[in-house]
Amino acid sequence: MGMGANARREVVLQLLLTLCIWGNVRVSEGIWLTLPESGTKCVSEDIHTNVVVLADYVVVSEDNSHLPTISIKVSSPYGNTLHQKENATHGQFAFTTEEAGNHLACFWVNDQNEGGGVVSVNLDWKTGIAARDWESVARKEKIEGVELELRKLEGAVEAIHENLLYLKSREAELRAVSETTNARVAWFSIMSLGLCIVVSILQLWHLKRFFQKKKLI
Repeated sequence: MGMGANARREVVLQLLLTLCIWGNVRVSEGIWLTLPESGTKCVSEDIHTNVVVLADYVVVSEDNSHLPTISIKVSSPYGNTLHQKENATHGQFAFTTEEAGNHLACFWVNDQNEGGGVVSVNLDWKTGIAARDWESVARKEKIEGVELELRKLEGAVEAIHENLLYLKSREAELRAVSETTNARVAWFSIMSLGLCIVVSILQLWHLKRFFQKKKLI
């Protein structure tokens, strides 16, 4: 009985630790964007590959008699269009990332909207574990309650692991770029020093010949 109680306490502590980790993982982001009368307002997020992204957006205006329409364009880090829509008051987009880096969502008010007031967009941006349809998973696999919560926690741990691997790879890339830059700066400094020495020697040689011609030395 003592061993069983200790085992249960260990499981509970592990679950509490995982819940703390789950609570600190940023997987969903609700954003309010105030759009300018002319121009574009954008939001970006750095996402690695093979991550599910799901977002809902809706237009809100101070002018209750007229709801303006907006246009939206979502682009990948290499400029590929993932979602584009015009004359919208609300909508949704979903995709699985194929490129790692900053994914950009840009909004702007359509030209035909006149007169009025502040135009805002509420963007509910979900990535990874938060974008998964857990109701469908529960129905398909016939799980519920604690088992479903454990499945969510397992997904959160996997997401954390993938994020750590992505951050590690980005750190390695940045370190390689830094080392290459430092090597180039070092070679440039050496070449600049060598050039200065050569120019100084040529100047001394030229001055010596000049003074010799003038019979000053």
